[in-house]
Amino acid sequence: MKKAALYVRVSTEGQAEEGYSIEAQKKMLEAWCVSKEIENYEFYIDPGYSGSNLDRPAVSAMLADCTAGVLSHVVVYKLDRLSRSQKDTLFIIEDVLNKHGVDFVSLSENMDTSTPIGRAMLGIISAFAQLERETIKIRTRMGMRERVKNGLWMGGGKIPFGYDYDGNKGILVPNEDAETVREMYRLFLSGYSPNTIAKILGLKYEKLAVQILKRKTNIGVISYKGDEYPGQHEAIVDEATYYAAMEEFEKRGRGILADSPHLLSGLIFCGECSARMRYQKWGKKGYKLVCYSQQKSKPYLVHDPNCRAERVWAEDVEAEVLEDIFSMGVEKEKKKTQKVRQKESIALEKKLKRLYSLYGDGNSALEDVIHECEEKLRKAKKREEEENKQDAERLKREEAMERIKSVADVWDSLTADEKRALVRSVVDRICIFGDKINIYYRF
Repeated sequence: MKKAALYVRVSTEGQAEEGYSIEAQKKMLEAWCVSKEIENYEFYIDPGYSGSNLDRPAVSAMLADCTAGVLSHVVVYKLDRLSRSQKDTLFIIEDVLNKHGVDFVSLSENMDTSTPIGRAMLGIISAFAQLERETIKIRTRMGMRERVKNGLWMGGGKIPFGYDYDGNKGILVPNEDAETVREMYRLFLSGYSPNTIAKILGLKYEKLAVQILKRKTNIGVISYKGDEYPGQHEAIVDEATYYAAMEEFEKRGRGILADSPHLLSGLIFCGECSARMRYQKWGKKGYKLVCYSQQKSKPYLVHDPNCRAERVWAEDVEAEVLEDIFSMGVEKEKKKTQKVRQKESIALEKKLKRLYSLYGDGNSALEDVIHECEEKLRKAKKREEEENKQDAERLKREEAMERIKSVADVWDSLTADEKRALVRSVVDRICIFGDKINIYYRF
């Protein structure tokens, strides 16, 4: 004997609303059964579940009973109790209930799919329910953006480490962890890696330390949907400290450095899958460089779980890198002086002044000549700007080469930290393709 399924749902924010409580819905659904002389029925209740999806235990059990052929009706107090999604509502009624001969009844909308008018109304009411939900979502987003534009925190959700949320004022307030955040910046700018900082300060993992250090909330900024707004909350660190840390991240190779004493730590990448490579002890013979995609210790560094990159001896790679670095000489390139470079622009500017003067006297025939001279001056200025930029790059390259030349003879007397600092000052990254090594310099 088939039974009627009486479905009840309340969302967490709607439990106290009049007419939406579990007991209120149950009474109205039972009254309907009495009016229809239906004695065999069962309640399916989802307390505290959102209607935005079908991931609910009671609705899943009810649909399973529909498929099993044990239900005659599915009855709800209101259509949005079943679902707030038009797509999900139509799926339940058309693809599950109708397919298995189960009638759907909604008391508030006076809908009964056993009648033609009830089936026609279903699509219309579902569409309006979906429209209402989308409208609420848009209004919520607009209100949220207005909040952050005024410097207020979004409210709720994840509160940044180092802050509490003051609901009355709508702003973030530094808490006792703010000092920990300041210590993180101090340690990082002192040369400690995120991994070491996480261990020192008791954070769960290295990536969390990176996230906290890069969070702009720490300098009084609120980020929302890709945009940034000045917040009303107090900054934990000043902007100079924050941007110094960001520059340090860039220098260290995007901020994910292995915490090891090895020369090339944080600079080596796999040529096969582009993942980072790490030093791994290889018996008594020394260390090999292994792709992180072949390791399980840090899943977030895996690029290709099937990477078959060859493991190479670290000592051989270090020797080749140092040989390449020290083979660079200081090449003084011939270049124009700034004074000579500006000569063309100065001459064109003088010519333009004379042309403007003549044109002002009513000589309209000079208009094309003026335009041509202006275009030449624009191109000359652009060349001057590009050559000045090239000069700055040359100077940077020459300074790096001078630095390398000055330490080549005393390399063996340097400390491990000094050696690593020198290599990182000139090398951006190293890619290993089996026995082939590509070195990318910072200049």
